[in-house]
Amino acid sequence: MGMNENKPSDEQVFHIKGLDCASCALTVEKGVARLENIDLASLNFSTETLRVRGDVAPEMVVARVRELGYDVARPEAAVRNASSVIHHASSEPVYFWRFMWERWDTRLALLGALLVLPGLLFNELLPMLGLESVFLDVTSVGAMVVAGWPIVLSAWRSVRINRDININVLMTIAAVGAVAIGAYTEAGLVMVLFAMGEALEGFAGTKARESIRSLMAVAPNEATVLRYCIDCAGHLGQDGYAGGPCPFCGLEEQRVPVADLQVGETIVVKPGEKIAMDGRILSGSSFVNQAPITGESKLAPKTVGDAVFASSINGEGALEIEVTHLAADNTISRLIQMVAEAQERRAPAQRFVDQFARIYTPAVVVLAILVAVLPPLVWGASFREWLYRALALLVVACPCALVISTPVSIISAISNGARNGVLFKGGAYLEILSRVRAVAFDKTGTLTEGKPSVVGLKSVRCEGGTDCESCNDFLALTSAVEQRSTHPLAEAVVEESSRRGVYGRYPAAENVQAMMGSGVTGRVNGREIFISSHSYFDQNIPHDIHCSAVAAADAAGYTTMLVQDGDTYAGYIAVADQVRPSSRAAVARLRSLGLAPLVMLTGDNQVAAEKIAAVVGVTDMRANCLPEDKVTAVTHLRQQYEHVAMVGDGINDAPALATASVGIAIGKTAQAMETADIVLMGDDLRQLPFAVGLSRAAMRTIWVNVGLSIGIKLAFLALILAGLGSMWLAVFADVGVSLLVTLNGMRLRKRPLPNLHSLS
Repeated sequence: MGMNENKPSDEQVFHIKGLDCASCALTVEKGVARLENIDLASLNFSTETLRVRGDVAPEMVVARVRELGYDVARPEAAVRNASSVIHHASSEPVYFWRFMWERWDTRLALLGALLVLPGLLFNELLPMLGLESVFLDVTSVGAMVVAGWPIVLSAWRSVRINRDININVLMTIAAVGAVAIGAYTEAGLVMVLFAMGEALEGFAGTKARESIRSLMAVAPNEATVLRYCIDCAGHLGQDGYAGGPCPFCGLEEQRVPVADLQVGETIVVKPGEKIAMDGRILSGSSFVNQAPITGESKLAPKTVGDAVFASSINGEGALEIEVTHLAADNTISRLIQMVAEAQERRAPAQRFVDQFARIYTPAVVVLAILVAVLPPLVWGASFREWLYRALALLVVACPCALVISTPVSIISAISNGARNGVLFKGGAYLEILSRVRAVAFDKTGTLTEGKPSVVGLKSVRCEGGTDCESCNDFLALTSAVEQRSTHPLAEAVVEESSRRGVYGRYPAAENVQAMMGSGVTGRVNGREIFISSHSYFDQNIPHDIHCSAVAAADAAGYTTMLVQDGDTYAGYIAVADQVRPSSRAAVARLRSLGLAPLVMLTGDNQVAAEKIAAVVGVTDMRANCLPEDKVTAVTHLRQQYEHVAMVGDGINDAPALATASVGIAIGKTAQAMETADIVLMGDDLRQLPFAVGLSRAAMRTIWVNVGLSIGIKLAFLALILAGLGSMWLAVFADVGVSLLVTLNGMRLRKRPLPNLHSLS
């Protein structure tokens, strides 16, 4: 990839290397922001992506990052979005010892650990042996210098470039102060433990980032495409062929990178292969595993004309697929980009922690100065003793654990959701969903399938039941007319005739005409067939034989179509939008999670709405709703319950989705992915309770982490001020808490699980 050709004022994105903790990210962010003509500099620690906006050359940004002691991957390129950064970052598994040995600062930390070992053993752990030696002091100071050199450099850069006091400044002051008062072993231990802790945090953060990069692994890099042979050596000169596409060979299979594929080309997917691109099936049929996109465990049947998605896994049938999107625009690419950029929309909890940390560190320095100075001045206490306590205070008060407690938890939860078909577009929406207490549902396409299907039919010659030969023949006759119509009700009739195996029994109707306000007519085998509504037949065509049955279907909320064959009434077909199989289970699970009210919003009449509401199990419903009525209903719910979720199909629910605290779209359409704050990719409402549970688990984890970070630090602070703690125990506690909250947050990568089977 070459240099970004955007205008200088365009946003540039860089992949930063060498970040160990969230404090490192803040240092880089501040340093880049101090460059001239910078409008925005934002570094996402979880994805290592630096966004820069302003009239600045990429080379200046790279130079500043390196000046601060970090590096930029692919420094020759500034790219447009975070997904490109993730794509070009290494996707190889990260192993601990390789990680430790590949970086010069961690190698120095390991060497420092060897040097400080004698002092730790004889001065700190076994002082009763009385083995005092200058050699122990020298090795301890050597450990401080070796392990602490990168830390001191970073501290100097932070003060010189950013005019900022960060964690490295605090550690440098503590170590130098310890040497000044003769605590050589502790000075070495402080630097070694801190350097090792930073390395461990860096390793844990890298493992967390693998959650996003693992999404890239589901998309194949190559595809088999049907293309003409170019400059065919075997046929050059034949019949005037001088090169280019060979007219004799025809199309042949070629393996090419997916980035080379163009819209309209045909790819071949063999049984068991991953589908490389979004597309439409031209030939073949198979069962496809769409779990990488939708999180669904069941296989989806696919045949000619059906859409398929990149990264899905083909079943037992070979497929030829027409490419419908470029690699950069397909579903999996959009999914990866949205997950990679999700951390930019920071949760309120994360913004609070970041702001608190900015105030907290300078305040700690002031407190340490007061601890060192006031007791000797006011009470005549030992200056050396209280200086030691002040230095230990600097160590224990490091904000690393506090700062890292939130982002690792959020990115782990977001990546868990993405792998299971739930796309959170930001940490903010994850937090808001955890607070939601009321949910509004659009009916059509959300609680229901969104397309009508035949729920009943009866011929005047019915022999009993709805699947008799007379009823099937009546359905075949009707579908001969409806197959020439594009109306959704007509599609339902044709689909039912195909399901029963009677489609095509009669030839397609001739002279088909849609009669405005009355129905549709057509000629089948010389017979004039007319299809219209119940109300039209009531006024114009006698049909007493089925009058009560049709009235009952209308009362149940079904749409009825009556059919006339020549001059004779032939029968009726009842059509309805079917409830999704997952809706009732999902609503029941939401109620068990304490969500209420659960309100259905629909444009249907009161009778039809009450029937659907009873089947689904919602607590309330609003019928005869226009789009503006849905917005009003959501507004009223927000006034009552503050945090309200709106669930729709993302196509015609945009105003209501935008009005809610958090908008949730069901479906993997482009409209759904762009409109909503959260997308359920699997067309399965049972993913909604999983999303709620995941959001609550994430917020519980965050607040547990924050509580651990602050609580343990306060406890050690009290011990140090009471003279019961030491510097090396303080730094050990700081490193331990940082690792504890990181590992606790990383549990969200795999827990909780959707457990959809328990809801079926």
